[in-house]
Amino acid sequence: MPTDIELARFNMVEQQIRPWDVLDKRVLEVFFNVPRERFVPDDQQSHAFADVAVPIGHGQTMLPPVVEGRILQHLQVQPSERVLEIGTGTGFFTAALASLGNSVRSVDIFKDFTERAGGLLADLGFERVVLETGDAHDGWAADERFDVIVYTGARAEMPESNYRQLNIGGRLLAITGTGPIQTVSMVTRESETQFRTDSLFETRTAYLIGAEPQATFSL
Repeated sequence: MPTDIELARFNMVEQQIRPWDVLDKRVLEVFFNVPRERFVPDDQQSHAFADVAVPIGHGQTMLPPVVEGRILQHLQVQPSERVLEIGTGTGFFTAALASLGNSVRSVDIFKDFTERAGGLLADLGFERVVLETGDAHDGWAADERFDVIVYTGARAEMPESNYRQLNIGGRLLAITGTGPIQTVSMVTRESETQFRTDSLFETRTAYLIGAEPQATFSL
């Protein structure tokens, strides 16, 4: 007989994620295999598998499972690819990216997030993950290139400074906008000089620290 946790995990995939046309087998396996409950704060365990943005401290949240699944499906992270993640949070999405790609470099402005996520990822055997603490809302590792760059919190605008960090065929995904509804968009580098932008779907999530819309004043 399945345990309550395994039943909740199954229902998360079959009743939340899959009905939103997240059908990629590799992505669905991530949600079955990575223990989401380990990454959810103790006081939020009742929401570990719920279709909600789970508060994790510092005004930040975990993305709902459906949003995570749709992002992963659009990114199509391949086993040979190198990933840069801005916004480690609890480390669950880091683990998801590491399950799909070759290696992940992840950065968060909050040291307690980085330290807790690092301990969990190590305990679960994720070896090709490097976690760093710093202010990366305007980019990170500017002298390096990646196959995938993903921002896990919202930004007012697309981070154009990251475009040149993409390898040819690389994808950059960010949640952007200043209104009540934000847009998940992906930039694909098609050549050294050409970039294609696709709007994927709408959602709403907390802004990364420093990436919030700037207040405007009028006299």
